[in-house]
Amino acid sequence: MADFRNAEGYADPTAYGAFCAIEKEEKALRAFRPIVYICSPYAGDVENNTAAARRYSRFAVEAGYIPIAPHLLFPQFLDDNKPKERELGLFFGNAVLSKCAEMWVFGEHISEGMEAEIKRATWKGYRIRYFSETCKEVSR
Repeated sequence: MADFRNAEGYADPTAYGAFCAIEKEEKALRAFRPIVYICSPYAGDVENNTAAARRYSRFAVEAGYIPIAPHLLFPQFLDDNKPKERELGLFFGNAVLSKCAEMWVFGEHISEGMEAEIKRATWKGYRIRYFSETCKEVSR
């Protein structure tokens, strides 16, 4: 807790206010954060698409959200090149989506997998927000 007085014992409301604001911000960072579903391309240029999904996830963290990017998680143990495992990954993604407050769609290119995710989110009535590849919100 910040002290209202400085080291010499004099009242210092400016410094006190600044320290209180810092403490309030630190507490807010530990407070509730909504979970968002990161929807972006994966297949094709996997290396660049994975790097982009990491960047989008970091953007969500900095905006005060908890990002879930299934295409960063499930390929760790499912092979996207095997149709049955790809379908399983999409199924898992749909299950995770049901726990999220919003879906964030990144980039201009909507892949086949993204299209399926967006259709499901729309059908379920979830809030969907669209962002450019540079993480600027855009209208759709």
